[in-house]
Amino acid sequence: MRISIVVPVHNEAENIVSLIQEIVNAMSQAEAYEIIYVDDGSKDQTPEVLKQALHDFKNLRVIHHQTSCGQSTAVHSGVKAARYPWIATLDGDGQNDPTDIPNLYQVLIKQKETISNLSMVAGWRNKRYDSEWRLFSSKVANAIRSKLLGDHTPDTGCGLKVFSRECFLNLPYFNHMHRFLPALIIRAGGQVISEPVSHRSRVNGVSNYGTLDRLWAGITDICGVIWLQKRAKLPVISEIEAK
Repeated sequence: MRISIVVPVHNEAENIVSLIQEIVNAMSQAEAYEIIYVDDGSKDQTPEVLKQALHDFKNLRVIHHQTSCGQSTAVHSGVKAARYPWIATLDGDGQNDPTDIPNLYQVLIKQKETISNLSMVAGWRNKRYDSEWRLFSSKVANAIRSKLLGDHTPDTGCGLKVFSRECFLNLPYFNHMHRFLPALIIRAGGQVISEPVSHRSRVNGVSNYGTLDRLWAGITDICGVIWLQKRAKLPVISEIEAK
């Protein structure tokens, strides 16, 4: 397994060291890996904690955004900087369990034997530890998105995903694109499958996203993704050789 683990963070100082240690433990059997933290313009102690962590964890790299540009841009910056062909992403709040990463990777490699264009295994939080309102709003949003976009993905909001770096970098980039990765990959001719993963309660800090923020962004962005889908062209390509 040669994989880059991208973790976007914004004001998550209290969760950084413990999560990095969990990732290191989870990747103990990997052939080669790196951990890329993308600090998206944090205003707390996140930059200082990450600078110290660079001395404590040899596989850690840190990218810093001077101002906050959003989670999609942070993920994009991390994937562009990655050295390995496979990418794993997870949220920096500690609610995703890093021990799921090797399993998602193995599922992807195994399933590629029969699904040649498989490009992503998306985590599916089938048992979540969130508030009743957040669970309800996520369920409604996932149902609407799946119906309109046809991505057949039960939980696109899960930050834990494993996918091809090359495929990701060929996707159209826009703010909030991380919420629509399965639909964008399918539009590009790839396939996506979902796999159950663990979910944990947040221990430290507070969420950086509000329900109304996600709702408004979701409505406008779904319209944009539908526009992209309708204009997608997937040619069947073959090369003609001289006889």
